[in-house]
Amino acid sequence: MGGPLVSRLCFVAVLLLLRASCLGSLANAKRTPPPPPKPAVKKPPPSPSLPPPPPPPSPPPSQIPVPSPAPAYPSLPVRAVCLGGWLVTEGWILPPLFDGIPNKDLLDGTQVQFKSALRKTYITADQGGGGAVVANRTQASDWETFKLWRVNETAFNFRASGNQFLGIGASDGIIVATATSPSLPETFQIIRCPFDKNRVRIKAANGYLVQAIATGEVIADYGEPTRWSDWDASVFLMAKVGQQMQGEYQLCNGYGADKAAPVLRDHWNTYIVEDDFKFIASSGLTAVRIPVGWWIASDPNPPAPYVGGSLQALDNAFKWAEKYKLGVIIDLHAAPGSQNPWEHSSSRDGTQEWGTTDANIAQTVQVIDFLASRYATSPSLFAVELLNEPLAPRATLDSLMRYYRDGYDAVRKHSPTAYVVMSNRLSSGNTTELLRFAGGLQGAVIDVHYYTVFNKMFDNFTVQQNIDFIRSNFSGELATVTTQNGPLTFVGEWVAEWKVPNATKEEYQKYAMAQMNVYGQATFGWSYWTVKNANNHWDLEWMIKNGYINLKG
Repeated sequence: MGGPLVSRLCFVAVLLLLRASCLGSLANAKRTPPPPPKPAVKKPPPSPSLPPPPPPPSPPPSQIPVPSPAPAYPSLPVRAVCLGGWLVTEGWILPPLFDGIPNKDLLDGTQVQFKSALRKTYITADQGGGGAVVANRTQASDWETFKLWRVNETAFNFRASGNQFLGIGASDGIIVATATSPSLPETFQIIRCPFDKNRVRIKAANGYLVQAIATGEVIADYGEPTRWSDWDASVFLMAKVGQQMQGEYQLCNGYGADKAAPVLRDHWNTYIVEDDFKFIASSGLTAVRIPVGWWIASDPNPPAPYVGGSLQALDNAFKWAEKYKLGVIIDLHAAPGSQNPWEHSSSRDGTQEWGTTDANIAQTVQVIDFLASRYATSPSLFAVELLNEPLAPRATLDSLMRYYRDGYDAVRKHSPTAYVVMSNRLSSGNTTELLRFAGGLQGAVIDVHYYTVFNKMFDNFTVQQNIDFIRSNFSGELATVTTQNGPLTFVGEWVAEWKVPNATKEEYQKYAMAQMNVYGQATFGWSYWTVKNANNHWDLEWMIKNGYINLKG
């Protein structure tokens, strides 16, 4: 997805660039290790008189001829819905999940600035980090902004814009930003004023409070505080800036494992249930796209801070899908290291590290292997999406194609029929960059996402302008990637939400119908983001029950 409303950005630019960028638009969407060994097939012993001939060399899985995929159901093109916010957390989809977290405004990735109440200057990592920390600037920008890494509800690491961590650099308590990974010297306690949560003191690991001194240095040597007035040198005014991240990492680390486990297990058991699958099937939909995180392959004991239990929920989903004859598209929504900087990839602080090492790619392939192996025999396994919304340029085309090749082989090792979905890179500037690669792989599908709600270009569009844009620009872009002998195409995320103020029900109906007519041209089909949502028009169940969308007409 599908992603927090303000963070899913659709990089639609001028009309000349729209054909190149919108399929890879920044849909700040929304929204695990090894499989059990398969029993070996017993072979008859060779004849005692003659040694067995050597077996012929096996070609790589991607070169093995594969029959045209024909899963048991459904037929193409699919009409699907994403089960966003279920097995990969996105706070904007269900905000109450975060209500029980102490200091829930100080989660991992929250960006903060500290201004000395006495000096009126900001704590600054000079040059963005790598050296001294000072307090000599009266205006805040990137060097004065720090990302929180949460240790517990009051203790944190502060990450500078250059990715170094603030810490005590010497025995005299001088604060520097030189560490590339945090430990005890880089751990600080935020002490909040009882009557103003944004008036704080910062206690360093040496037991002293941090202060900004007259020479501009920042030092942890302040003893007993006096009061919370502006005359106390240990008092700072804390400002939070930017969009707060509320993903799986923030939820699990915010609660801590002991408290996160019951919260998430209750959510997994109640948010999506069998009746939802029954409703989905009865409404005219034929498949579900289920976002999962890489840690699911380590269930029931995933690495910290994640908690186990989501695998059982996915098992249940397959059981229900089989009962109601729905296809399942497993979508790796959050990859190890995060393939984009948004909460739905479970990034800790907006850092994107997926695909930067061979080991990281290999780990991701293991997740795909685990999922394909586990569900290969289910008639509902319709497709495996190898990665959701990788963001260029950090996710390079070379690393992505190497991963897609290996991920495709991992699926084919277990299933000759499941489709293999490959998401275009967002912001790549070239929506056709995967066509030649994917066109050589049987059962390959290219996934594109279309949103207007995240782009300022649409701020003043009328109802008809939005509809015309769908029918002309998005339709043209979809036609560009839908080639006769190329891979199938999938509009893996869209929503009947826009920026038109005070739109009527009839106008929403027209907008939804225009999109379904256009996205119905995708040869693999489409998937709505999402089935349930705190925001009504993002909630397909609400849209259907209230007559905004009709899939049976």
